[in-house]
Amino acid sequence: MKNFRNFCIIAHIDHGKSTLADRLLQATHTLNEREFQNQVLDNMDLEREKGITIKSHAIQMEYVQDNETYILNLIDTPGHVDFSYEVSRAIAACEGALLIVDATQGIQAQTISNLYLALEHNLEIIPVINKIDMEAAMVEEVTDQIVELIGCKPEDIIPASAKTGIGVPEILEAIVSRVPAPAGDPAAPLQALIFDSVFNSFRGIIAYFKVTNGTLRQGDKVKFFNTGREYVADEIGVLKMKMVPRQEIKAGDVGYIISGIKTSSEVKVGDTITQVANSCSKAIAGFEDVKPMVFAGLYPVDSDDYEDLRSSLEKLQLNDASLTFEPESSLALGFGFRAGFLGLLHMEIIQERLYREFDMDVITTVPNVSYKVHTTKGDVVEVHNPSGLPAPTLIDFIEEPTIHAQVITKTEYLGAIMKLCIDKRGILRNQVFLSTDRVEVNFDMPLSEIVFDFYDKLKSISRGYASFDYYLNGYQQATLVKLDILLNGEPVDALSCLIHRDNAYDFGRKMCEKLKELIPRQQFDIAIQAAIGAKVIARETIKALRKDVTAKCYGGDISRKRKLLEKQKKGKKRMRQVGNVEVPQQAFLAVLKMGD
Repeated sequence: MKNFRNFCIIAHIDHGKSTLADRLLQATHTLNEREFQNQVLDNMDLEREKGITIKSHAIQMEYVQDNETYILNLIDTPGHVDFSYEVSRAIAACEGALLIVDATQGIQAQTISNLYLALEHNLEIIPVINKIDMEAAMVEEVTDQIVELIGCKPEDIIPASAKTGIGVPEILEAIVSRVPAPAGDPAAPLQALIFDSVFNSFRGIIAYFKVTNGTLRQGDKVKFFNTGREYVADEIGVLKMKMVPRQEIKAGDVGYIISGIKTSSEVKVGDTITQVANSCSKAIAGFEDVKPMVFAGLYPVDSDDYEDLRSSLEKLQLNDASLTFEPESSLALGFGFRAGFLGLLHMEIIQERLYREFDMDVITTVPNVSYKVHTTKGDVVEVHNPSGLPAPTLIDFIEEPTIHAQVITKTEYLGAIMKLCIDKRGILRNQVFLSTDRVEVNFDMPLSEIVFDFYDKLKSISRGYASFDYYLNGYQQATLVKLDILLNGEPVDALSCLIHRDNAYDFGRKMCEKLKELIPRQQFDIAIQAAIGAKVIARETIKALRKDVTAKCYGGDISRKRKLLEKQKKGKKRMRQVGNVEVPQQAFLAVLKMGD
């Protein structure tokens, strides 16, 4: 065990984590030149297209130093705020972390957030300044920032360039010398923490785990501690570029287990694997259950695909434990699911993965957050969906979730960013100048205000130089109203939303205008209205497609023309009674892009 090292890489998005992981794999000859490709651990098409890491990836390397072979288990982690749950799981399986900071951008909000996660788990931090070969690199300034942040000595920081390979040998030496070997007893009863799982249509569910105590051998009868289910370890092994079977995996190592599990609900991330014959007395403290921030309805385009959508979501949940869902139905869209996400990017990625991996085309409703409704009877109801709101006469008051937001930016963008936050009902808490041209601003603001387009606006205002991080800060009372969208007097429940009273008029007007562009014209007039209760606050009308019935009348008495128009009017009236308005899928998506 003394030759094992488990470490992860933490950093802000786009600071060079995946590229550094590539260099480490090449330096340890874990993969040959033929297998190599850039961002080799980002094996999802989506990750390559967007240039971001979505999943944490585990891989084992062998490194020789002073004629001794060390086993290094690397877990590469995402950098985006929406995937911080993946980071927390990776950190739970490690003893050390490489903290990567971009020499051209300095410390950013997500760097600090992930660093605190690592420090809570008592990980050994190895600071690395990346991209030192670039012309815009500010090595000395960034060194000062890191020293101030974690209190290390300047000589502890490793200057590196993941692109050119500078500093990679020093990083490998630092991992061996500074990261402690995992603690644990190979002879004790087996305790292994599941930190991820994937679904394979041939082998069933494959669970990834880290052994804390004991030894797992192929053919052992194992038990999942929290679910109480028992299985046979058909195949166990370690994760290299491919899965490599092993006869046994000892304490301190990271590996996988295949035991023919077919049902996704039987494998829970954070569960403990132990042996049936010599079981451990208590489970390893896993990770806390993740709290979804944003809720939206997912409905199959074809209602016959409901069961397929359920199984697709269950398989996705294996690979992404932060996704939650429960069945719901809508008058407009039929049967579907109310799903909980960590943020808008997470929601977009799930939708895209459903389409690519399971060929499921889904309609997504307007996303909203979870509110606490206090009724006049003194009960508290948690509402994720506007249709679940009690009648207005039964509501005493509504509380909405608030967040503590931290923005780090250049001083030249400070004014515009403060205006953006105040427009979003933010309250400025404080601002701290980290250096002469970098400032950290702290706000308290409602979570619902950042759900839509806050992140996009922040990036465009600051030309990409502002970084953003947040955590939940409790609930506060708010004057919220339910905004309904009516088509010809019929409410479309999938488009209704809970919104602050001050923003309701603008939002309702924009929504009506957007729908007027997107809903195709029919043979009859369509009235689009935004209403709060019985009060209509905005209206647009889509004019009917009309045939010129008077074209054949040239000259003659006006009554002839009027007779034809009256006949047409009656037909339109009759048609309106039987005609129904189809809302295209773009209309549901358009609501997300209201700020454009």
